[in-house]
Amino acid sequence: MQAKRPLARVLVIDDNSDIREMIRTVLVHAGYEVTLAVDGGKGLEAQRQEACDLAITDIFMPQQDGIETIGLLKKEFPNTPIIAMSGGAKFVTRQTSVDYLATAHKFGADRLLRKPFDIDELLKVVQEVLAPH
Repeated sequence: MQAKRPLARVLVIDDNSDIREMIRTVLVHAGYEVTLAVDGGKGLEAQRQEACDLAITDIFMPQQDGIETIGLLKKEFPNTPIIAMSGGAKFVTRQTSVDYLATAHKFGADRLLRKPFDIDELLKVVQEVLAPH
């Protein structure tokens, strides 16, 4: 009997181990192969070693944040779609308001997910991003 081929390879970059594991569990159960990374630098290393079909990255991480990671991924892997996710999506002061997910989109993120998101929303966005055009 032949082994079932994964639907796609997905790179998940997040410094929160609970989030990484939740996403990994959901995607593996849905038929995807998943590679995990704890920050943007490790994510880029993983992508360079064995390119994934999709990258999902958090915005706020130590070492290398998601905005920088998105820019570098798009530069080196322009055809790899990226989903940016964040729970702290806005920074507001009296003088300014910055929506970090909107900034991620400007740097090349194809889709955005606001934390917390549910499993169905995650799977829907992953399927839409990976769907052939």
